[in-house]
Amino acid sequence: MTLSGKAIGMYLGVAAGIGLAAVTLDARDRMYPRETSEERLLYLTNGRVADRLALSFDAVMADVYWIRTVQYYAGQRKSRSFSGGYELLDPLLNLTTSLDPYFSVAYQFGAIFLSEPSPDGAGRTDLAVALLEKGLRAEPRWQYAQALGFVHYWHRHDLVAAANEFKRASLMPGAPPWLGPLAANTLAKGGGREGALVMFTELAKSEEKWVRELAERRLRELRQELGR
Repeated sequence: MTLSGKAIGMYLGVAAGIGLAAVTLDARDRMYPRETSEERLLYLTNGRVADRLALSFDAVMADVYWIRTVQYYAGQRKSRSFSGGYELLDPLLNLTTSLDPYFSVAYQFGAIFLSEPSPDGAGRTDLAVALLEKGLRAEPRWQYAQALGFVHYWHRHDLVAAANEFKRASLMPGAPPWLGPLAANTLAKGGGREGALVMFTELAKSEEKWVRELAERRLRELRQELGR
């Protein structure tokens, strides 16, 4: 089915309007900064409503709202009246990723913004985990599982959960070979030596020489610790 000249003109007009709106909003914000209470009115928080309004230009709208997300984060971080909260961060990130479920930058950097403690972030590891899990449901990328592992490792200090995420990442298509040893080492460090023993035993069968040698060395150390 082909589009008529009138329909093509309408779509091009909508696309141009979205682009112009993004530029205009950016210029207006720089010239006339809004107060926080006014700023809240700028954002749609319902992904399904935004999806309908965006018609077939979801990716373009996702870009616009990602720019808004970064502007909001930077504006809050630099504000003299900043109280440590980033209340709009999660709604903006969810809106952006609802408009474009494959927006990898929004998932990965959004998780950093959410998980970092105040004042560098929202200190909401639960929201960071939920965002990355949303990304994994849309597209099973090893980078999302790896990022989940680091949220558990650095911010939640849950080494067993971190090891499980690193292991999940290592089994995904395109994952680098170092993720397997990272998972096993993290598990051993977290006290799960029996689990690490199983993991290193599997890694000792790797085709990568350096992975195999590392696994064999760690197996010897673990067996010594376990008295085997």
